[in-house]
Formats: sequence, C-alpha cells, structure tokens
Amino acid sequence: MDRIDLPERPDWRDKARAVGFGFHEMYGEPYWFEEVAYTFSLAEIENEIEAPTEELHELCMALVAEVVHQPQLLQRLAIPEAQWELIAKSWQNGDRHLYGRFDLAYDGNGPAKLLEYNADTPTSIFEASFFQHNWLIDQIEAGVLPSGTDQFNMLQESLVEAFSSFARDRIFHFACATDNEEDRGTSAYLMDCARQAGHQTELIDIAAIGIDAQGRFTDLSERTIDRCFKLYPWEDMLREPFAPHLVPGIFIEPAWKAILSNKGILPLLWERHCGHPNLLPAYFADAPGADTLTDAVSKPLFSREGENITVIRGGVITDQTDGDYGDHPRVVQAFAPLFTKQDKHAVLGSWVIGDRAAGLGMREDTSQITRNLSRFVPHVITTEKT
Repeated sequence: MDRIDLPERPDWRDKARAVGFGFHEMYGEPYWFEEVAYTFSLAEIENEIEAPTEELHELCMALVAEVVHQPQLLQRLAIPEAQWELIAKSWQNGDRHLYGRFDLAYDGNGPAKLLEYNADTPTSIFEASFFQHNWLIDQIEAGVLPSGTDQFNMLQESLVEAFSSFARDRIFHFACATDNEEDRGTSAYLMDCARQAGHQTELIDIAAIGIDAQGRFTDLSERTIDRCFKLYPWEDMLREPFAPHLVPGIFIEPAWKAILSNKGILPLLWERHCGHPNLLPAYFADAPGADTLTDAVSKPLFSREGENITVIRGGVITDQTDGDYGDHPRVVQAFAPLFTKQDKHAVLGSWVIGDRAAGLGMREDTSQITRNLSRFVPHVITTEKT
C-alpha cells in the first residue's frame, strides 16, 4: 500500500459536471482529489480487504439473527421498544438489503481493522463506482498509468445485479433530502442502476412522503409507495411521528439494518469474537473493560460525518469533534492507526453489495478523525512502480 503523486486530468471538473457530480467540491473545499492515488497489490486487495470484508459481513448477519430475538440487546442498542416487532418481522420476512460500507483501518502491515459499518445510508457510492472507474480509464489512455492497471471496483455491475433481485412489479421510489446535492446525486446514481435493472423509478423528497387514510405511504401523485430506497437513517425514521405506520417490506435498506447501522455492534461483535484479527477491542462506555483502554476512540451509537468523536492516546484526549450526537450513549473502541503519508490519514471504505465485497473507496483527512471535509482519492491495483 502506498500513496503516490499523479497529474490530474485537465478536464475532470467539466467531466464531473457533465455526469451530475456537482458535489466534487463541498463547503468550499475540494472533495474529489486526483492529484494523488492509493496503490495496492492484488494480494492486498484479495487477502487483506476483500476476504475480511465478506467475513465481517457474515459475522454481522449472524449478529442480527441473534439480536432480533433478544430484547435486552435491542435495548442496549437504544432501539425504541415500539419498533422491535417491526425489526424482527423485517428480518424474519427476509427483507432484501442492497449495500453497505465497512470503514477499515489498514496501513499495509497486519490485518485490516473494522472501525464501523455504514450499513444503512452510506454515501460516496457514485464516486467510488462510476467516477473512480472513469478516472482509471482516462489515466490509462493518457499514459499516466500503465496498461493493465486495475482497480477493486465491481460496484456498478454488482448494484445492477442487486437491483435485479427485486421484482419489477411496482414503482421503485427513491427518497432523500433533495436540496442536499450529495444525497440527490447519490440517489440519482442508484436510480440509474435500478433502471438498468429494468425498474420504473421516481425520485421524491423524503419530507414530501404522505400517509393516506389507510395508513399507507404515498407520493405527490397520491400513489402508494410500495418499494422505496430511502437515504434517511433508520435511527431517525424509528422516532418520527410516522413511525407507527412503518411496516416491513417497503423500505430499503430494510428495518433490520437499524441493528447494523449502530456502533453498538462493535462491542457486541467483540464479545462474540474476542481476538478476531479484523476486530478491535470495543466496549459499551458504561461496561466493564471500557476503562482499560488507554489508547481508544469514544463514539456515540449514532454519529455521522465524524461528529462527537473523541480520540484518547495514553489516557489523554488528543482530538475531539463536536456535533449533534453528544448526548447519545457511547462505545469505546481500541485506537487503530490509519495509513498516514504527507500528514494525510486514510480510511478504506470497503463496499458490500448484497452479500459480496464489491469495491473500494479511499477517503483521507488531515485528522485521525475522518470528518465531513475529508477528501475522496482514487486507488489502483498495480504490480509496477507508477
């Protein structure tokens, strides 16, 4: 694994705008960054990223099968009791899931370590799949990268295949906060994949979804919403006024993903697989063992964009972020160093589509905490010096 300098494509901003990648800059800062790239050997991809990702996913699926039958565990995960039956039925009915992203710490030495599982509403799929692939093709054609350079990226074909597993017997709605450019772009890309799989799709703002007299969700044309991808987290959906109307089988990700999108799975996985090479010691903050970690990261059960994270080294706080999750229950996880070069710290986003590891996206930050201003950087698989 390495981080190398590369010339950027002179026209990449025009190409980004042409394909709807308007969020290549966010908050006035560059988000997509192609003046560098991360390199991996094929062995690293296959043995240290792909295989562990699929094993971690299997451990997570087994955990869901246990948690849905254990009220004390659902309570530990701060899932509202009124929605326990919804989650259990969603799992028992076999509600299909689509995708998720494992965030991993890996520096080329030793096994990759699970930091968290973004199992419900992960973004960065468009840039990891479509735009990263286009970058690779352009750089090979320009002679910047050698012919035969590859990338761990089966994302688009895997998404189309996954969408093909859903029956095409109803409109496939896609809901997000449409005034958020990143959410709208992510949803538009996934809609395109669904259309390639033969679905009729329609975009709706999450706030525009209505409820009819029978308690069914409806769109702006008063049509019932019978299948809907939603880029809106379950921890919020389960607490909304419309929560009593939620039923299994409509929303994707399914309701049982409320378990896996919860950082409380980190101590639960460690309890069940203590010493697993791809897991870090982790504990609920109020549980025995939490105070034994002198190098640790404290995280809320629900937190996004690196908010309300505390890094502790040698028992002393060395980095901390604010945010909207400060009053949430917390977990404490052993600190894992990230790959670092030129003062940039990299997190590996290893994607699962359906139940298969399908691709990699790299994000880097100037901090050990990957925040909302982190940059997306492309990667390659190569056996040559570039």
